[in-house]
Amino acid sequence: QVQLVESGGGLVQPGGSLRLSCAASGIIFRFYAMGWYRQAPGKQRELVANINSGGIRNYVDSVKGRFTISRDNAENTVYLQMNSLKPEDTAAYFCNARWVNYDYWGQGTQVTVSS
Repeated sequence: QVQLVESGGGLVQPGGSLRLSCAASGIIFRFYAMGWYRQAPGKQRELVANINSGGIRNYVDSVKGRFTISRDNAENTVYLQMNSLKPEDTAAYFCNARWVNYDYWGQGTQVTVSS
């Protein structure tokens, strides 16, 4: 059974940092492109960052220079380091694993940026 379990969300003040983790099981992790998406209330889910099996990273423009995605294939985990957080980063963050026609999602973790 495939599981993607996110952790690390919470409440943080503007300018603060959080590190999200997504632990995967039930997949051959190193084959998969891993991504972080977010969805704010009333908005569509959007890609925040992804990293393919070769380590190539991609970011949405609004987080470039502030967020860093990384992966540890030995630990079957993908991370999202989020710095200089802004109120507009507030959303539920979801982990995604994708390879050929396989596409899996985690349950999400809430990030709230507020003073």
